[in-house]
Amino acid sequence: MNKKIILILIIIILLIVIGLFYIQNNQITESKGEDTMNENINNPVETEETSINISINGIDYIATLENNKTANEFINRLPFTITMDELNGNEKYYYFDESFPANSTNIGQIEAGDIMLYGDDCLVIFYETFTTSYAYTKIGKIDNPETLAETVGSNSVEVSFNK
Repeated sequence: MNKKIILILIIIILLIVIGLFYIQNNQITESKGEDTMNENINNPVETEETSINISINGIDYIATLENNKTANEFINRLPFTITMDELNGNEKYYYFDESFPANSTNIGQIEAGDIMLYGDDCLVIFYETFTTSYAYTKIGKIDNPETLAETVGSNSVEVSFNK
Protein backbone atom coordinates (compact mmCIF):
# COMPACT_ATOMS: atom_id res chain seq x y z
CA MET A 1 0.00 0.00 0.00
CA ASN A 2 2.80 2.43 0.85
CA LYS A 3 4.41 1.86 -2.53
CA LYS A 4 1.15 2.82 -4.28
CA ILE A 5 0.86 6.05 -2.28
CA ILE A 6 4.47 6.97 -3.02
CA LEU A 7 3.95 6.28 -6.73
CA ILE A 8 0.78 8.40 -6.80
CA LEU A 9 2.60 11.27 -5.02
CA ILE A 10 5.48 11.10 -7.53
CA ILE A 11 3.02 11.23 -10.43
CA ILE A 12 1.20 14.22 -8.88
CA ILE A 13 4.51 16.07 -8.33
CA LEU A 14 5.57 15.38 -11.95
CA LEU A 15 2.23 16.69 -13.24
CA ILE A 16 2.60 19.86 -11.15
CA VAL A 17 6.16 20.44 -12.41
CA ILE A 18 5.11 19.88 -16.03
CA GLY A 19 2.16 22.26 -15.56
CA LEU A 20 4.37 24.98 -14.06
CA PHE A 21 6.87 24.58 -16.89
CA TYR A 22 4.06 24.89 -19.45
CA ILE A 23 2.66 28.05 -17.78
CA GLN A 24 6.11 29.67 -17.56
CA ASN A 25 6.93 28.81 -21.19
CA ASN A 26 3.57 30.22 -22.34
CA GLN A 27 4.19 33.51 -20.50
CA ILE A 28 7.62 33.90 -22.14
CA THR A 29 6.13 33.29 -25.59
CA GLU A 30 3.33 35.80 -24.97
CA SER A 31 5.75 38.51 -23.75
CA LYS A 32 7.93 38.01 -26.84
CA GLY A 33 4.86 38.43 -29.00
CA GLU A 34 3.99 41.69 -27.22
CA ASP A 35 7.53 43.03 -27.72
CA THR A 36 7.36 42.25 -31.43
CA MET A 37 3.96 43.90 -31.70
CA ASN A 38 5.23 47.07 -29.98
CA GLU A 39 8.32 47.11 -32.20
CA ASN A 40 6.14 46.92 -35.32
CA ILE A 41 4.02 49.84 -34.12
CA ASN A 42 7.12 52.01 -33.71
CA ASN A 43 8.73 51.05 -37.04
CA PRO A 44 6.76 52.28 -40.06
CA VAL A 45 8.69 50.09 -42.52
CA GLU A 46 7.79 46.96 -40.54
CA THR A 47 4.07 47.09 -41.37
CA GLU A 48 3.74 47.91 -45.08
CA GLU A 49 5.83 48.01 -48.22
CA THR A 50 7.69 51.29 -48.47
CA SER A 51 8.77 52.86 -51.72
CA ILE A 52 11.61 55.33 -52.11
CA ASN A 53 12.91 57.43 -54.99
CA ILE A 54 16.39 56.86 -56.37
CA SER A 55 18.03 59.23 -58.85
CA ILE A 56 21.06 57.88 -60.74
CA ASN A 57 22.83 60.25 -63.12
CA GLY A 58 19.59 62.26 -63.33
CA ILE A 59 17.41 59.22 -64.16
CA ASP A 60 14.69 58.50 -61.60
CA TYR A 61 13.76 55.06 -60.31
CA ILE A 62 11.38 53.80 -57.65
CA ALA A 63 12.46 51.05 -55.28
CA THR A 64 10.38 48.96 -52.91
CA LEU A 65 12.06 48.26 -49.58
CA GLU A 66 12.07 44.99 -47.67
CA ASN A 67 10.29 44.49 -44.37
CA ASN A 68 13.35 44.31 -42.07
CA LYS A 69 15.47 46.31 -39.61
CA THR A 70 18.12 47.08 -42.23
CA ALA A 71 15.56 48.69 -44.54
CA ASN A 72 14.07 50.54 -41.57
CA GLU A 73 17.48 52.01 -40.69
CA PHE A 74 18.09 52.81 -44.36
CA ILE A 75 14.88 54.83 -44.61
CA ASN A 76 15.64 56.59 -41.32
CA ARG A 77 18.86 57.94 -42.89
CA LEU A 78 17.09 59.42 -45.94
CA PRO A 79 17.60 61.67 -47.80
CA PHE A 80 21.22 61.33 -48.85
CA THR A 81 23.40 61.47 -51.95
CA ILE A 82 26.47 59.28 -52.39
CA THR A 83 29.02 58.42 -55.05
CA MET A 84 28.91 54.70 -55.75
CA ASP A 85 31.94 52.97 -57.28
CA GLU A 86 32.00 50.22 -59.91
CA LEU A 87 32.79 46.59 -59.12
CA ASN A 88 32.91 43.47 -61.30
CA GLY A 89 30.86 44.91 -64.16
CA ASN A 90 27.63 44.07 -62.33
CA GLU A 91 27.32 46.30 -59.26
CA LYS A 92 27.86 49.72 -57.69
CA TYR A 93 28.90 49.96 -54.05
CA TYR A 94 29.41 52.48 -51.25
CA TYR A 95 30.85 52.06 -47.72
CA PHE A 96 29.05 54.01 -44.99
CA ASP A 97 30.92 55.36 -41.96
CA GLU A 98 28.31 53.87 -39.62
CA SER A 99 27.06 50.31 -39.72
CA PHE A 100 23.51 49.05 -40.26
CA PRO A 101 21.78 46.18 -38.50
CA ALA A 102 22.53 43.18 -40.71
CA ASN A 103 21.19 39.68 -41.16
CA SER A 104 23.25 38.31 -44.03
CA THR A 105 22.17 35.18 -45.84
CA ASN A 106 23.43 33.43 -48.93
CA ILE A 107 21.22 34.90 -51.64
CA GLY A 108 22.18 32.50 -54.44
CA GLN A 109 20.65 34.50 -57.31
CA ILE A 110 21.20 38.25 -57.63
CA GLU A 111 18.66 40.08 -59.78
CA ALA A 112 19.23 43.34 -61.63
CA GLY A 113 17.85 46.10 -59.41
CA ASP A 114 18.57 44.38 -56.08
CA ILE A 115 19.65 46.77 -53.32
CA MET A 116 21.58 44.96 -50.61
CA LEU A 117 23.97 45.37 -47.73
CA TYR A 118 27.30 43.55 -47.82
CA GLY A 119 28.66 43.08 -44.32
CA ASP A 120 27.14 45.76 -42.12
CA ASP A 121 28.25 48.95 -43.89
CA CYS A 122 28.48 48.41 -47.67
CA LEU A 123 25.48 49.41 -49.79
CA VAL A 124 25.31 47.59 -53.14
CA ILE A 125 23.06 48.15 -56.14
CA PHE A 126 23.22 45.33 -58.66
CA TYR A 127 22.57 46.11 -62.32
CA GLU A 128 23.10 42.61 -63.75
CA THR A 129 21.53 39.24 -62.88
CA PHE A 130 23.92 36.45 -61.82
CA THR A 131 24.48 33.70 -59.25
CA THR A 132 26.65 34.24 -56.20
CA SER A 133 27.96 32.43 -53.15
CA TYR A 134 28.27 35.67 -51.16
CA ALA A 135 25.95 36.58 -48.29
CA TYR A 136 23.96 39.83 -48.23
CA THR A 137 21.16 41.49 -46.29
CA LYS A 138 18.28 42.49 -48.55
CA ILE A 139 17.26 46.16 -48.40
CA GLY A 140 15.01 46.46 -51.44
CA LYS A 141 14.67 46.27 -55.20
CA ILE A 142 14.39 48.82 -57.98
CA ASP A 143 10.93 48.25 -59.45
CA ASN A 144 11.80 48.62 -63.15
CA PRO A 145 15.53 47.93 -63.64
CA GLU A 146 15.40 47.42 -67.42
CA THR A 147 17.51 50.55 -68.15
CA LEU A 148 19.62 50.37 -64.99
CA ALA A 149 22.79 48.95 -66.58
CA GLU A 150 22.78 51.67 -69.22
CA THR A 151 22.10 54.38 -66.61
CA VAL A 152 24.93 53.40 -64.24
CA GLY A 153 27.50 52.79 -66.97
CA SER A 154 30.97 51.50 -66.14
CA ASN A 155 32.25 54.34 -63.92
CA SER A 156 31.36 55.80 -60.54
CA VAL A 157 27.88 57.32 -60.32
CA GLU A 158 26.14 59.86 -58.13
CA VAL A 159 23.06 58.34 -56.52
CA SER A 160 20.40 60.21 -54.51
CA PHE A 161 17.96 58.41 -52.24
CA ASN A 162 14.76 60.18 -51.09
CA LYS A 163 11.44 59.27 -49.52
